[in-house]
Amino acid sequence: MANSKSAIKRIAIAERNRLRNKAYKSALRSLIKKTLTAVDSYAAEPTPENMAVVQETMSATYSKIDKAVKRKVLHRNNGARKKSRIARAVAKVAVAS
Repeated sequence: MANSKSAIKRIAIAERNRLRNKAYKSALRSLIKKTLTAVDSYAAEPTPENMAVVQETMSATYSKIDKAVKRKVLHRNNGARKKSRIARAVAKVAVAS
């Protein structure tokens, strides 16, 4: 257990940051899954409405990834890799249809 006042404060700050980072990462996983599901539904039925859903979820996911990188929840290379994988999945489906 921490003995000094500063160590107690650092423990509290670390816990606060851990919970915030956990929330960001959880939201990112959810958005990425939602985007990939939208891509799959577009692949099954390539309509303009489905493509609009793909673009909308992709935009929201990119935004959340950029915010996570800005707040140092993710390393910038990790964020870039996630965005690249999403873009690659969308491009693969767009070319096929």
